[in-house]
Amino acid sequence: MATPSKNVCFDEELGKDDSSRDGSQQKPYKTLLFAHIQHPPALQDGPQYLTRKKEAGADQGSGVSDIHHEWAPATKSALKKAGNLYEQHKKKQAKGDELAIREKQESEKRQHALEEAKKVQIQQDPQLPKAIKIRLNEEDPKLIQLRSGKSDKDVDYSEGRGTRVRVTGRVHRLRTQKDVIFFTLQDGYGLLQCVLTGDLTKTYDAMTMTLETSLEVYGEMWEVPPKQHAPNDRELHADYFIVIGKAVGDKEAITTRVSPDADPQTLYDNRHLVLRGENASSVMKVRAALLRAFRQTYEEITPSCLEVTPPCMVQTQVEGGATLFAFDYYGQKAYLTQSSQLYLETCLPSLGNVFCVAPSFRAEKSQTRRHLSEYTHIEAELDFIAFDDLLMHLELVMCRVIEIALANPQIAQQVRDLNPKFRVPERPFMRMKYADAIVWLIEHDIMNTEGEPHKFGDDIAEAAERKMTDIINRPIFLTHFPTEIKAFYMKKDPQDPRVTESVDCLMPGVGEIVGGSMRMDDYDELMEAYKRVEIDPTPYYWYTDQRKYGTSPHGGYGLGLERFLAWMCGRFTVKDCSLYPRFTDRCTP
Repeated sequence: MATPSKNVCFDEELGKDDSSRDGSQQKPYKTLLFAHIQHPPALQDGPQYLTRKKEAGADQGSGVSDIHHEWAPATKSALKKAGNLYEQHKKKQAKGDELAIREKQESEKRQHALEEAKKVQIQQDPQLPKAIKIRLNEEDPKLIQLRSGKSDKDVDYSEGRGTRVRVTGRVHRLRTQKDVIFFTLQDGYGLLQCVLTGDLTKTYDAMTMTLETSLEVYGEMWEVPPKQHAPNDRELHADYFIVIGKAVGDKEAITTRVSPDADPQTLYDNRHLVLRGENASSVMKVRAALLRAFRQTYEEITPSCLEVTPPCMVQTQVEGGATLFAFDYYGQKAYLTQSSQLYLETCLPSLGNVFCVAPSFRAEKSQTRRHLSEYTHIEAELDFIAFDDLLMHLELVMCRVIEIALANPQIAQQVRDLNPKFRVPERPFMRMKYADAIVWLIEHDIMNTEGEPHKFGDDIAEAAERKMTDIINRPIFLTHFPTEIKAFYMKKDPQDPRVTESVDCLMPGVGEIVGGSMRMDDYDELMEAYKRVEIDPTPYYWYTDQRKYGTSPHGGYGLGLERFLAWMCGRFTVKDCSLYPRFTDRCTP
């Protein structure tokens, strides 16, 4: 006698497709497919699938309530559809099981190979020529000879051999083939492709090599074969290597921590790893070249400028109290400097023209792409000059700095790689007065921050300023700003007291990178300026004294190095131009 079929229940209204259900009437499943999966159908004595549906019906009172049908077999069409879905499920599960088995086999095979690799020991051959220790950028032909042609041996120090060298660095790129491992080392000075062959590829260290692992590699220098590519068209054929520091891999691999599509905050959190990338490190190298070029330029121009080092902890303001970082200084209120300008002015009588390279701090809660809370400020003050002299000096310095930096072939190549569209600016720069800029903005329908046409007295916003600069597409000296929107110390134009002898240098793609002016040299005018902006002149006695002890016409400027770098290297934000950027809500790492 046949055994009665088991009833398996599912209820689309009240059921659930999870392990808490068993398919009974008290604990039905939700779908017929899940019922099939938990209790597969069979040709004989298979389960019978029962279902019920909710419908509205009258209760014994006067209201209407929901009632349920009695349990009844699923329809043939429902069984057919569920059966097809179940067959698809079985195929998918079978593939998954097959894949799991294959992955397990591969893992076991890999583990076995690694265990065998631990048995492979390599030794440095004492008969080989002594290796020369070099940096990866060393190319002196007197020191290094490259072997060319073909050889039956992977490493061949016979007649006409390449130089045997010893290099250290970290694995920057890695490519494994059947019997060859290619990796590119990076040491901060250059890149060098290395090639492992033979027993070297069979070692445990070679088979588990990861990006950023630090190595010491010995080998022969070769020319890269025709139609192949490598840094500087050369490669090192290794005869021995040592792992100095193994880098983590898998889920902690550097490519996982700082993947190209990671969000900006993740990249800033991992800035220490981002700096290992080619773009970030190239920007830092161009930055260093610019700093050298500024110092060289200031020394070679006539008259030269002397470098000084003003304090960063101050008790005065330069650009307005709202952007000051305040702190307690032994019980007194003090600030991080907004600018070293006031101190530079005090140096003029005894030191002549001066400059400094120092950090400046602005407590602006600004999230724009050109603002930082801490940035490198290149500032200079020039004595016995007129406003036109200041503009000519700025042109000379910026163009000469670019010329010096690009004279280095490596820096020039890095700038081309970072910003293929960069062009050395032509002199003279375009001159445009603030009043003319207002007219230009009106004519081009560029509105102010209130969505209205610009008018004289508006502080031209960053977006409008940058749009104007990008349309004109050349460096602009924007001059003669209204007194009310500029700093208290800026000298008024003798021809038009409404405006100051001031200048912003605007560059396409970035906007303002330099701000400067002639400084007030009259004692009474300066005292009136203190009063106008409600600043107590008492703490500024040392600055005011410059007008009492042999005043002179003088002027100066401040240049934001990060903005200059962003313009030159084509970076979207100045945050990419600082080693560890500091901006609103970001003071780590």
